[in-house]
Amino acid sequence: MIVVTGATGNIGRPLTEALVAAGEQVTTVSRHAAVAPEGGRHAVADLADPAGLEPTLAGAKALFLLLSGELHATGADPADIIGRAAASGVRRVVLLSTLGVATRPFGATRIAMRALEDVVRESGSDWTILRPGGFASNALWWAESVRSRQVVAAPFGDTGVPIIDPADIGEVAAACLLDDRHLGEVYELTGPAVITPREQAAALAGVLGSPVGFRELTRAEAKAGMVRSMPAELADDTLDILSSPTLAEVRVSPDVERVLGRAPRSFAEWAARNVAAFR
Repeated sequence: MIVVTGATGNIGRPLTEALVAAGEQVTTVSRHAAVAPEGGRHAVADLADPAGLEPTLAGAKALFLLLSGELHATGADPADIIGRAAASGVRRVVLLSTLGVATRPFGATRIAMRALEDVVRESGSDWTILRPGGFASNALWWAESVRSRQVVAAPFGDTGVPIIDPADIGEVAAACLLDDRHLGEVYELTGPAVITPREQAAALAGVLGSPVGFRELTRAEAKAGMVRSMPAELADDTLDILSSPTLAEVRVSPDVERVLGRAPRSFAEWAARNVAAFR
């Protein structure tokens, strides 16, 4: 049995689907009740209380660990989850980390995530670490403004990074949970090309078949919106990358293709699958 945390999100859903399609028994975990996938079951647990996860971990062979913003906050102890998983007999852990661990290692959130990576490495379980860059699904922040005003509002309109489709992350995670060839690997996950916010707006216009304008936000305006769904420090880290990406942050990684045997999906492909959110 494989335990998948963050199972109701943009990564957890395609990951769970891939595991079930491969014939695996899956237990999905989230803070709130949700419909279990066909062939699997769902458990309600708060990762901020690792002890409450123990009944779900009992008998599991593998764990996919995705941390919500709350678990990056001061006082949270995600390392305890790793310890309890190992004590429960979980033999494989796939951790969703972040590319910033390598590209900006001295930010507070990056230091904390690198420390968690080290806990995974030293846990005694087999492990794989995934370090994605920016997510295509962050474009959903623009859904309301596109629906109501046909405009994308974002900072740094002409500065881009190779954002990744979360479905690709989910499929890579599934491969790492199922295939021993990925043990001990650290994969950097990006999309197929650098794309700017202005170019994302144009891609949305293409799939909608109607014009979508672009309005450039100041950094302060962008942060005010971001802190509604993430810690302020994480928002600042993200904005630092979006405003002045390093050479490492604009590099297109070959790792998705190494794992899946195909190129990563483009932003336009992500937009086409999710066009209903923008109509």
